Amino acid sequence: MIVGVHGIWNYGYYRSSRDATVATAAISADWTTWLREGLAAARGKADDPPVRVAYYAHHLHRGTAQGADVTQLDEDAQGLLVNWVELLRDAPVIAQGTRTIRARAAVDWLTAHYGETARRFAMIFAREVSSYLKTPNSRRRLAARDAVAETIRSAARQGEAVTVVAHSLGSVVVYEALWAHPDLRVNRLVTLGSPLGMPGVVFDRLDPAPGQRGSRPPGVSEWVNLADIGDLVAVPRTGLSDVFDGVVSENPALTIAKWDFHTVRSYLSCADVAEATWTGR
Repeated sequence: MIVGVHGIWNYGYYRSSRDATVATAAISADWTTWLREGLAAARGKADDPPVRVAYYAHHLHRGTAQGADVTQLDEDAQGLLVNWVELLRDAPVIAQGTRTIRARAAVDWLTAHYGETARRFAMIFAREVSSYLKTPNSRRRLAARDAVAETIRSAARQGEAVTVVAHSLGSVVVYEALWAHPDLRVNRLVTLGSPLGMPGVVFDRLDPAPGQRGSRPPGVSEWVNLADIGDLVAVPRTGLSDVFDGVVSENPALTIAKWDFHTVRSYLSCADVAEATWTGR
C-alpha cells in the first residue's frame, strides 16, 4: 500500500466540494494515474498500485488573498521567502530595507532567473510553508500532522507493508507526524523535492528540533530521498543525507522533466521515481 502526502498548491481539490473525503478521492486518483504512467515508462507495462493520499491542504488554508504581490504575505512568510531565495543565490545579497522591500527583491530575482511562473510558485510556497511552520503546536500544524498519521495507521491496518511517498511540504508534515506517532510502521519513506534540510527556512523549525543533524523517524525501515537536479525547493542541492542520518539512497543526477522540475505529477510519472516508489505486490 502506498500512502501519498501532498505538498503545496492542493487546496483546489477541496475548494469545489468543501468535503475532505471527496478531495482525498480525487487527489488519490490523480496520484495513481501519474504513478501508473511512471511504472509503464520503467517497465513497459502499467501496474495498478494502490495509492491513498493523506489530504491536509484544507487545514492550512487561511482564506486570505492568493495573489502574487508580497504585501499579501505576512511577516513570517516574507522572511521565509527572503531566506529561501538567499539560499538559491550564490551569495546573500538581497536588497536592504524593510522586510517587504527585501521580499519584493527576492521574487524579482526569481522571476528574472526562472520566469513569471516562479513568482507565483514562490508566493504559494512561502504562504503555505509559513502556515504550517509559523507556530509550534498550532491547530493547523497538529491537524495536518494528525491527518497524515491517521492515513498511515489506516493503511497499516490492512496488513500490507506501507510505503509513504511525500512530496515537497508533505515531507515536512510526514517527518513530524512520524516522530509524533512513533508507533507507526513504515516499510519505505520516499521524499520527493523535499525542503526538509533547508536551513533558516525549514530545518531549524522542525519538531522535534534536530540540533546539528536530524535522523530517520522511528518506525521507518528505509528512507529514500529523490530530487530533480534543478528543483528550487530541494535545498541543500547535495541531498538530505548531508543533514539527516538514515537516508540510505539518493540520486544526485535525477532529471524528472525538462522544464517542470518540482510538481508531483512530473516526479511520479518519472520512471526512476516510480521504480523507487512501487516494487509490486
